[in-house]
Amino acid sequence: MADSSNSRQARTVARLRPFASTIFAEMTSLAVEHGAINLGQGFPDTDGPSEMLEVARRAIADGVNQYPPGSGMPALRTAIAADRSARYGLHHDPDTEVLVTVGATEAISAALLGLVEPGDEVLLTEPYYDSYAASVAMAGATRRTVPLTRSGSGFVLDVDALRSAVTDRTRMLVVNTPHNPTGTVYDDDALAAIAELACERDLLVLSDEVYEHLVFDGRHHTPVASLPGMAERTITVSSAAKTFNVTGWKIGWAIGPRALIDGVRAAKQFMTFVGGAPFQPAVAHALTHEQPWVASMREDLQRKRTLLSGALVEAGFDVLDSAGTYFVCADITPLGFRDGVSFCRSLPEKVGVAAVPVSVFVDDTPAWNHLVRFAFCKRDDVLAEAVRRLHGIGEEL
Repeated sequence: MADSSNSRQARTVARLRPFASTIFAEMTSLAVEHGAINLGQGFPDTDGPSEMLEVARRAIADGVNQYPPGSGMPALRTAIAADRSARYGLHHDPDTEVLVTVGATEAISAALLGLVEPGDEVLLTEPYYDSYAASVAMAGATRRTVPLTRSGSGFVLDVDALRSAVTDRTRMLVVNTPHNPTGTVYDDDALAAIAELACERDLLVLSDEVYEHLVFDGRHHTPVASLPGMAERTITVSSAAKTFNVTGWKIGWAIGPRALIDGVRAAKQFMTFVGGAPFQPAVAHALTHEQPWVASMREDLQRKRTLLSGALVEAGFDVLDSAGTYFVCADITPLGFRDGVSFCRSLPEKVGVAAVPVSVFVDDTPAWNHLVRFAFCKRDDVLAEAVRRLHGIGEEL
């Protein structure tokens, strides 16, 4: 009799077999098994603004518990459009150019399914968030990658390599800034080069900007769609998850010209149709009224980044710069290790901390296997205990 697990795997279509499980599930499971502090998965352990939570509670009590409109509640779409206009000067029709999705992940998948044909090429910058590769596979497209390159204690976009990777079959370029997992924030020169290339080669751009509010040290976020020639060819994705500490609400959105949003909607409406009815008015409230809370959270995250980065240096890691997001990457070679996957698998049991190997976010694994990603979006007491455990890493591993 055939092994049941092998039989189940064989029934999964070939293009999705590499994505049958995720590193986040594996590391979280190890963290639970060994009572480790989970600095692997990027979710905060404190709630968002209290008034936003109260709006959600009232919505549930008031009966806002049935299907919302397919494109999202008008109040939320209006708030999303108003927020983009106020912060970036970008104007969108909330009725035709804003689509509410079940988190940013669905927006990304729906954009690829709705706008990319099977056989088209989609160009990713690696390391890339793992859902990008899975979504490209679901669309039946071909994934091509260009790595970020090391520059001092951080990373930069290799514009020449990006340009060389575009072929006549390239349909879409996926951009992620602020960048997960490295914390890189693309500068104006990199963004200008992306815009020039996209316009020259008539590429669609899917811009993942979920960490748009979480940039540090006085840096600023520039939306790809704000560059010359990009508004008509860019789908911008963001969400409430990272901005307002509600990763479990799964309220995201896609913004762009109607011709592109129609394609995203065509795929999205047959995936989840709608989601999160009582959360949508709460997110609308947050976008309209909670920007001071976001600014305070950003300052707090910058402090936590500095705290964890310093502790990792003291523990013997070579720590790279993080200009935004929830994450900091560290080089394990000074500790005598080179295999990030085995390192991260042993860390929860031996040290009591969970991290994620960066190599799971790339195609060229050997070039990145010495880096691991830690999340600093945790309470101070949790980070302090993680720091204490990490200081003993040399004795335990």
